[in-house]
Amino acid sequence: MNNTKCPFCNIDREVIISSDHCFSIYDNYPVNKGHVLVIPNRHVSDYFNLEPDEIDSLWKQVKEVKNFLDGKHKPDGYNIGLNVGRSAGQTIDHVHIHVIPRYTGDMEDPTGGVRHVIPERGK
Repeated sequence: MNNTKCPFCNIDREVIISSDHCFSIYDNYPVNKGHVLVIPNRHVSDYFNLEPDEIDSLWKQVKEVKNFLDGKHKPDGYNIGLNVGRSAGQTIDHVHIHVIPRYTGDMEDPTGGVRHVIPERGK
């Protein structure tokens, strides 16, 4: 079931990788060069409501995206994550996993990585 107002249900840009359950696109507002979103085909707003085969397919595609980005951008590391619910920062009501390439020197001190979603508690 697709939602006609959902930007991920109505993709009008290049799909990097696709499968029976998901597809990957570059983020429209990248935080770093090569920032990709892995998105289930089925419109689901909450990650925890995905079916097991959808979850498996998403994480398999995360690895495929990583391999693609390794070849294209040669990053030094990655942050991988998703937001579930408004209070966690989810702004689009369609599950998507961020694959964010990281490069040495892209920020002064990357220590703590994703723990810094609440900066004052990250360390």
